[in-house]
Amino acid sequence: MKRIFSGAQPTGNVHLGNYLGALKNWVALQREYESFFCIVNLHAITVRQDPKVLAAKTRELARIYLAVGIDPDVSTVFVQSDVPEHAELTWLLNCVTRTSELERMTQFKDKARKQLENVGVGLFDYPVLMAADILLYQTDLVPVGEDQKQHLELTRDLAIRFNRDYDETFRVPDAFIPKVGARIMSLADPTKKMSKSDDESEAGCVMLLDNAEAVRRKFKRAVTASGTEIRFDPARPAINNLLTIYHLLTGKTPSEVEEHFSGSGYARLKEELAEVTIGFLKPLQERVRAIDDGKLDAILEQGAARAQTIAAATLARAKANMGLVGAKRS
Repeated sequence: MKRIFSGAQPTGNVHLGNYLGALKNWVALQREYESFFCIVNLHAITVRQDPKVLAAKTRELARIYLAVGIDPDVSTVFVQSDVPEHAELTWLLNCVTRTSELERMTQFKDKARKQLENVGVGLFDYPVLMAADILLYQTDLVPVGEDQKQHLELTRDLAIRFNRDYDETFRVPDAFIPKVGARIMSLADPTKKMSKSDDESEAGCVMLLDNAEAVRRKFKRAVTASGTEIRFDPARPAINNLLTIYHLLTGKTPSEVEEHFSGSGYARLKEELAEVTIGFLKPLQERVRAIDDGKLDAILEQGAARAQTIAAATLARAKANMGLVGAKRS
């Protein structure tokens, strides 16, 4: 069975775009592939975090993974910092990564522009840690959003370069990008991706843990477009985005969605979309609350142990191939 790896940062609040663009696909893929789903808390500390909040958000995200349908008996669910091989392999990969490659990363440029002189080395090196995450598990397929494609290309380049210079060590991974739902846009500004880090996230994002009142308010205030026709149209991103969310949550085909709203106004679309979303979120939130600390600890400990078995073998091979044999003979 081929293997997939993916992860999310435990920062901010997980929103509907995260679910439709990533988590939903993970659930669908987990029985087709040997699956590793990580809470990437080492990535989170590339910018300053409140330690208590980060610890709480790490556990909250793990609960959400389980609540959306990731099965710990089928998939490996773990916290990145519980497997130290991630950090160690990052250093090895740093030594084959070119500074010019990291300077070209558009996400670094965007984030560095906002932080100005307070940019840490960790933020610059973020793509190498991501490469280590993926390569540690001899990953075949990486479910990623459009904004992570550049990082995955660097991962592939590093794997190929390392294999060329130090003998065959890593599998070269491919991307999995869903055709629909990879980019759910902000309700406040449909030209921007729905993002928990955006300044307008409160208005533009429906969070997975939002109550019904908040969901209705956000959809009611969602921007629309001129005209009245309700149909899928990339040239009208606001309406297209709302219809995409409805399509993905209901499972109706695009033509069925358009027929359903034929002759309706935007108010009906927003009202129905809010109710569909609430109907989806309520049982999910109940499942999140039902996972007690003891059960969560056991799942994460089991996941870290599984992950480390594979990660340690990969790291040992990489070190041996680089001549890092330590005090003992290899």
